[in-house]
Amino acid sequence: MSLDLKDVAGIAHLARLHVTQADLPVYANSLSKIMAMVEQLKAADTSKVEPMAHPLAGQVQRMRADAVTETDNHAKFQRNAPRTESGLYLVPKVIE
Repeated sequence: MSLDLKDVAGIAHLARLHVTQADLPVYANSLSKIMAMVEQLKAADTSKVEPMAHPLAGQVQRMRADAVTETDNHAKFQRNAPRTESGLYLVPKVIE
């Protein structure tokens, strides 16, 4: 896929980047090369490749224990709220 100067100018506008007219051909060339490489990568058959949990074979991620570490402070926090009802915080209506 080849990008022209108009495409690059549009992308720069959407990204809120200031690209001078002199730089547009350079960006168009570079982005076109990147798009060509992405097209090559899309052509690769990855149907038989299994997803990996870790990029290094045999490695595992260290996980912390799934245990409760804090006490329930719900009632304490509710006491500080200006208005509550049935365990919920009541706030002023701001949207009709």
